[in-house]
This record gives sequence, structure tokens and C-alpha cells, in this order.
Amino acid sequence: MKHEFLRTVKYVLIAASAGIIQIGSFTLMNELIGWDYWLSYLIALVLSVVWNFTFNRRYTFKSASNIPKAMLLVFAYYCVFTPLSTLLEHYLTDRLHWNEYLVTAINMLLNLATEFPYQRFVVFKKTIDTNDLAKKDQAQ
Repeated sequence: MKHEFLRTVKYVLIAASAGIIQIGSFTLMNELIGWDYWLSYLIALVLSVVWNFTFNRRYTFKSASNIPKAMLLVFAYYCVFTPLSTLLEHYLTDRLHWNEYLVTAINMLLNLATEFPYQRFVVFKKTIDTNDLAKKDQAQ
């Protein structure tokens, strides 16, 4: 139980760092470069996904899983999440004129709340604690 709580905390911290990457790159593209909102959002999302997947696979789930298979499963999640979140972003910012950063924060929270259980119970379900870090922890 304590181990799973710590895993969740670790996931949230890594996801927060991915969120910083997402907001930082989004701000750069949206404010400084002046790209369209949806393009800035999409690129920033991809950057944060790569960061989040890489570090959570290694440190949170400690998985030695087949990386292409795990990435394909994460890609499947984002095949659903990305269009839905992009539509939500478009609707709330363009139609309802909500603040772009507020909407991005809402989508990031939705992502956090849905991606953790998906990665925990689908992507890494059978391979949690199988990498070199997990084996080192178990030896101690």
C-alpha cells in the first residue's frame, strides 16, 4: 500500500515536470513565435508525453517492458485523448473565449487523472518493477 502511494506521488511529480515542459514550450510557440493555438498545444503535448513516458517508465513503474509495445499503447491512449482535448481546447478558447492557459491547465489535469491509471493498469500492468532499478531495490 505504501509502495503504491509512493509510486503515485512519483508519477505526479514527473507529470508536473512534464507539465512545466508543456506550458513552457506552449508559451514559446504561442506567445513568442505566434503559431496558431492548436498547433502550439499539439506540439507542446507531444513534448510532454515523450518526457512523461520516458521518466515514468524508468523511475515510477520501473518497467523493463518492450518499449515499442509500451509506446504503442501510450500512442493508443493519445489517439483518443489528443483529439478530444484539442476539440475541448478549441471549443473553450475559440467559442467561449476562455483563457488559453486556464484551458490548457484543465486539459493537463484531465490528462493526469486519466493517464496514470491507464499506464498503471494497461501499459505497464505486467511489467512493473522489472527493470534494473527495481532489481537493485529488491536486492537491498
